[in-house]
Amino acid sequence: MALLSLRSIASPALSLVSILLLVSPVRAQHEHDHAHEATEVFGKVHFPVSCRPELQPAFDRAVAQLHSFAYTASAQSFADVAAKDPSCAMAQWGIAMSNYHVIWGPPTPAEFVAGKAAADKATKLAASGGTARERDFVGAIGAYYAGDNVPHAVRVAAFDSAMALVAQRNPDDHEALIFHALAILGVAYNSPPDKSYARQKQAAQILNRLLPLEPEHPGIAHYMIHSFDYPELAELALPAARAYSKIAPSAPHALHMPSHIFTRLGLWRESIESNLASARVAGEWVARSNPGAISFDGLHAMDYLAYAYLQIGDDADARALVDTVQRVSRFDAAMFQAGYALAMIPARYAAERRDWKRAAALEVIPTSFPWAQYPYAEANIHFARAVGAARTGDVASARKDIAKLESIRDALRGQKGFDWATQIEILRRSATGWLARAGKQDDSALALLRSAADLEDSTDKHPVTPGAMLPAREQLADLLLELGKPAAALAEYERSLMSAPARYNTYAGAAAAAKRAGDAKKAADYRERLLAMCGGVLPQRMAVR
Repeated sequence: MALLSLRSIASPALSLVSILLLVSPVRAQHEHDHAHEATEVFGKVHFPVSCRPELQPAFDRAVAQLHSFAYTASAQSFADVAAKDPSCAMAQWGIAMSNYHVIWGPPTPAEFVAGKAAADKATKLAASGGTARERDFVGAIGAYYAGDNVPHAVRVAAFDSAMALVAQRNPDDHEALIFHALAILGVAYNSPPDKSYARQKQAAQILNRLLPLEPEHPGIAHYMIHSFDYPELAELALPAARAYSKIAPSAPHALHMPSHIFTRLGLWRESIESNLASARVAGEWVARSNPGAISFDGLHAMDYLAYAYLQIGDDADARALVDTVQRVSRFDAAMFQAGYALAMIPARYAAERRDWKRAAALEVIPTSFPWAQYPYAEANIHFARAVGAARTGDVASARKDIAKLESIRDALRGQKGFDWATQIEILRRSATGWLARAGKQDDSALALLRSAADLEDSTDKHPVTPGAMLPAREQLADLLLELGKPAAALAEYERSLMSAPARYNTYAGAAAAAKRAGDAKKAADYRERLLAMCGGVLPQRMAVR
């Protein structure tokens, strides 16, 4: 059982929805009106502007919120500054920046319209006042919003080029350097995979120079984590991960973001602690702004919680998350993070526990969510259903869901930005491999799963997600074990652990494969790792195979 769980902070009758909505509307409004700014901590940021001097602290606070991706809050904070000083170009810059989510993906149509309007207004205001430095910043965000029918990835590159010039012209300006590092990461996330991580290392180099000078700056710690959010680099971000939540404890994303590194390193209990805190604060925020809804930040935290709970064998808390998301109908913002969590939590719960009947019966719910905007999130449901159907002998149903994966993949091919089409092709090959296995076409099944594993190794996960539902190489190892090839299976389990560490099923599979291959020492080692990870007691779903 997890040392930190839903039950450790709430009575059995209190669901996570209740936790996410802890603050009553009356109390929340009181806090918002009377104690909001005095009690919230977003880190230390100073971004000098030529707006009315008495508004400088409010502007700094808005920039601190922006650095922790509290986009709705930062947009409102910048709007408050603009209302008090209508001539402040940088307040409009902040609104435009708040509608451009550099790492997450393209803004919604409404966000783009709002951001462009603010960028245009900032340009007009900066032309008649302000400083040359401010005009540089305004010009950079204007470069993102410039033109019609321009692909998001091209806009991201334009912003990066413009921010590089801002940093060059203002070499002693920390904010120029920090936002340039963020812009570099935006290009990295919207480019084909580069396993040298050259851009990420370039961003980290900038941030590392600034860290001793501003140790409590939220953007430095935050973007360091994003720079190293890869299995090969994650260890480098562990100090930043453990610092960030203390720098900006009032930001749900700051509390959650360390779990990206904890997940990359298999530090499941730290991930659980991080995401429980994030979910709690997200609930307090949404109660102030949209009582009765569930926060997309909270759902995002739940996504990582489900992953962590399943790795340590805490199926009860993972099931509580499934029950929660299946009751959700209202959202503060129907963003990708929300859709991914809604699809992945129930799918992961079924697939990780090898409950193939449950996986085959999954539904795309709730119908109130705009799934058509995020087909790559919905694809996870079809993958789980296809594998579940194939593993239970329902070949016809498996084929239908594989056809749906093909349809989604084809619709996404050629789109600029993150390569979702390749991610869905990995799912399609894996599911088709299990369909071949159901038809006793074992050579074909092996070839398909091996090609899926090799393709997955050549890519990187999307920065929002904790990781694959079932790593393709782990699936290949599972098949090899089923086919009586334990030595080959063990090799593939061990390769899978390099990119997806400390996974329950990989440890369990490796222990079984080692035992069958006659390697008693490795079998005992993997069993000990599994038991330690689960607190000494394996869940009822299965002991070591």
